[in-house]
Amino acid sequence: MAHFVVLGAGLGGAIMAYELREAVRAEDTVTVVTKDPKYHFVPSNPWIAVGWREREDITVDLAPVMKKKGIEFIPVAAERLHPQENRLQLVDGQSVSYDYLVIATGPELAFDEIEGLGPEGHTQSICHIDHAEKARVAFEAFCKNPGPIVVGAAQGASCFGPAYEFAFILNTALRRAKIRDQVKMTFVSPEPYVGHLGLDGVGDTKGLLESEMRENDIKWMTSTRIKKVEAGKMTVEEVGEDGSVNAEKELPFAYSMMLPAFRGIKAVAGIEGLSNPRGFTIVDKYQSYA
Repeated sequence: MAHFVVLGAGLGGAIMAYELREAVRAEDTVTVVTKDPKYHFVPSNPWIAVGWREREDITVDLAPVMKKKGIEFIPVAAERLHPQENRLQLVDGQSVSYDYLVIATGPELAFDEIEGLGPEGHTQSICHIDHAEKARVAFEAFCKNPGPIVVGAAQGASCFGPAYEFAFILNTALRRAKIRDQVKMTFVSPEPYVGHLGLDGVGDTKGLLESEMRENDIKWMTSTRIKKVEAGKMTVEEVGEDGSVNAEKELPFAYSMMLPAFRGIKAVAGIEGLSNPRGFTIVDKYQSYA
């Protein structure tokens, strides 16, 4: 009899738990440990932020679902992983021992690395449903008193697709509200070119995205990092290939959504041999760690 623990119950963790339950023996136990008792479909957060979906449209109460699947469920955040002991310590004092562990936590959002960035600062986020709901309140207020928009991703971000998606969603929402002509929109990204996506492009993403952004009057700044954010003003630096600052600019905004950099969560970060300096779990080509 073996105990399989899945840490995290987002899209990857939930699916992994389902597949494990089907793959392992009947006498084996599968347990999911997660800080959120409800699953929310992260790719729909941009729609939440402009009022195209409601929270209940994209959330699932995990406890009854896991019970139906025959999966144990612990909705308590992890405090620290102790891999040498095959033990996961939880914030409420519990310890969960395991024979096999799947790390599917997703990242910690590093808003604090840039002054004024994030929902506790002066920009919005679509990385979590709570952030998206706050972004919606801000967007509704913005529509009553429109001004410039700055949207994009901060330096260190490792997921750029949602930034482009949200820029075009904002564009459509503003057109529907009949105020698009009152809004100057600028896309800011550390990518070396539009459509790089951290992958040196995918097919003709550069040409396709540049064309769409021109057609929809979305200006862009690439190779750009955020220095700081203040109320209604973002200070950015355009960076050369050698890392030197070519220019510093101030971008006024009445609404801004910027994706932050990611890092590993504290429960698994800083473990020698398991995580890299950024806190991300080190894996091989099979996404496994021995």
